[in-house]
Amino acid sequence: MCDNHDLDTMTENLVNSELTRRRFAAWSMGAGLAFALPRAANAMDVVESEIEIKTPDGVADSYFVHPAKGKYPAVLVWTDIFGLRPSFRQMAKRLAEQGYAVLVPNPFYRTKRAPTSPPGASMDKPESRELLMANARTLSATTNVTDAQAFIAWLDGQASVDSKRKVGTTGYCMGGSMVLRTAAALPERVGAGATFHGGNGMASDKADSPHLLIPKMKASFLMALAESDDAQAPNVKTMLADAFKSANVKAEVEVYKAKHGWCPPDSAVYDEKEAERAWARMLALFKASLA
Repeated sequence: MCDNHDLDTMTENLVNSELTRRRFAAWSMGAGLAFALPRAANAMDVVESEIEIKTPDGVADSYFVHPAKGKYPAVLVWTDIFGLRPSFRQMAKRLAEQGYAVLVPNPFYRTKRAPTSPPGASMDKPESRELLMANARTLSATTNVTDAQAFIAWLDGQASVDSKRKVGTTGYCMGGSMVLRTAAALPERVGAGATFHGGNGMASDKADSPHLLIPKMKASFLMALAESDDAQAPNVKTMLADAFKSANVKAEVEVYKAKHGWCPPDSAVYDEKEAERAWARMLALFKASLA
């Protein structure tokens, strides 16, 4: 879940701008292609589908995309607090074009089907802030684990997934903590985890801090932290790096010169240069680790 600092930075960076309002309006009209990401020259043809997955708590509406032919490593994507939307479908499709079977669930399926953020949603508006936080409060460390188990089990049953190869998982904002919990809950399946502006809730002095789970993990990691988050809690990067080193878990922990929320192309603080650099590092991680 997002900690208080995550909420502050989302208020400052992801909303409260005319650009963000126009982008949310575009989502509502299905104009996601207005923010299309670059397509690689070696991009594979893919198959996209909107699917439903049964979990212990209900049915999760989700987006699944994979290469048109063959079996490939699976990747589970955890969204930010704004949920499943066109920008995350675009990022998932781009990843699938590189040879991965990618699942993006609606993390708030217990509350409502996607989209879970209305056009113009803003953390500085009391009504929409409360809606977003109400969604977030439906999640916990326990639901993260049960969802991860259900989603990866579903992936392992798909004809397009090579279940003999390790699974990757990525997370944005609140999804950063979900990546850590997923890797700890399924250490034999998860071979790589990548977090992007995962927030300062990933490592803290709380008894249930996600970084305390690192000794249970067997995956390799990319921890791409936001410069704005690091300015508020510079100890987080050190706590993460020390925990990975102590547990002998391979990890790349780096502070990117960008604001919280810089990766999704619909973000008001989208930073193409730093987002592409993080993308390249993620692809390198998956290529090396999802064997």
